[in-house]
Amino acid sequence: MFDRLRERPVLTAFLLGLAAQILFLVHLGHPAVLMFDEQHYVPAARVLLSLDHPVNREHPLLAKEIIAAGIALLGDNPLGWRLFSTLSGAATVACVYAILFQLCREWSTAVAGALFTLWNQMVFVQARIAMLDGFLGLFLTASVAAMLWAMHGPDGGAVKRRLALTGLLLGLGVAVKWAAVPYVACAGAALLFLRARDVHRAGRPWRDAVSAQRQRLWTDTHAITALLIVGLVSIATYFATFAPAFFYAHDAMTFAQLIPFQFEMWALQTQILPAHPYQSDWWSWPLILRPIWYFYAPNNGAWRGVLLIGNPAILWGGIVAVAACLIQWWRSGNGPALGAAGLWIGSLAIWAIIPKSLGFFYYYYPSAIFLSIALALALRPLAGKRGHRFRTGFMLLSAALFVYFYPILSAMPLDGERAFTRWIWFRGWI
Repeated sequence: MFDRLRERPVLTAFLLGLAAQILFLVHLGHPAVLMFDEQHYVPAARVLLSLDHPVNREHPLLAKEIIAAGIALLGDNPLGWRLFSTLSGAATVACVYAILFQLCREWSTAVAGALFTLWNQMVFVQARIAMLDGFLGLFLTASVAAMLWAMHGPDGGAVKRRLALTGLLLGLGVAVKWAAVPYVACAGAALLFLRARDVHRAGRPWRDAVSAQRQRLWTDTHAITALLIVGLVSIATYFATFAPAFFYAHDAMTFAQLIPFQFEMWALQTQILPAHPYQSDWWSWPLILRPIWYFYAPNNGAWRGVLLIGNPAILWGGIVAVAACLIQWWRSGNGPALGAAGLWIGSLAIWAIIPKSLGFFYYYYPSAIFLSIALALALRPLAGKRGHRFRTGFMLLSAALFVYFYPILSAMPLDGERAFTRWIWFRGWI
């Protein structure tokens, strides 16, 4: 069975996504009330369905439009609120497989990365709540997969179409949350860096890096053309998602207001907010110092909890994996290892720079996904029986920790008000 799947990467990605989707759907209706930031986004989606007036003006519309689509499809209930979050989480798992398969062309490494993504716990929790970050994670990982696909296009036409897809996905990411904006710039920087690296290795003039001729990556495509495709498509996609705002019954958007509204969102995004009990600094997220209880209360006849907490083996082990990837690159020029480490470092550095008055652990969501990629690549070079046993043992430990935390990830019935204490390793986890 596995031998057949090794030869069918698309089917493998589909099956991994399907398995994740089934897991995310189990008891999706619990809790049966709005939890944590669903209290902001589900009401905004309801208003958006009615096209009455603008609400939740500090964020673009796309994620709320997607939540509204789930409500329209399945009703104003927990399944309707969270349906498309589950689909985005499942697709994220498949996208991680696609990224790794394109990086190393190894089925087992790609599957391992997808499983780490499924077991890292943050994807599981965000796939079962109607918040923005699950959609952001999907569009970012899908854009990375599309960019890699474009790198190896057989001709200029295929490359341009795949670059347009990359721009589309990045634009959708920005339309979910402005935190995706730096990734658009990083896509362009990666293209220029890899082109410059190739011409340097070949001993060619630096100006050849932008040429469409004799290119190993993004073949038959001028660098300026590639940058324009990604940039213009992402911008057009972003603004297209504001279409419903032009049809509000009250305070409808006009074309003259579209650009000024972006400055209004910026002001709302950068305003000084009051302290929050779950706020935390960006440097603390990799250490899991302050996870977030999305829910802990009696519901449907039992105490239930939903804790956004990363899998300790994957999040802590992932930091070691990033260091290992950097060492691999330094010693052997391993490009995929540098790319994986760069994704994690860059995704975290964004939050060190962005002028936000408060930070929260869920901002680490894309970085946690990229850790799964780094882990898979860091474990890849281990050889021999000891290496194989270590890889297997680490994966089993990751899976076991996911099972251990599962009751407070999935809002399972607990045996009392103080039941949560069995999962509290540190005081900051309360």
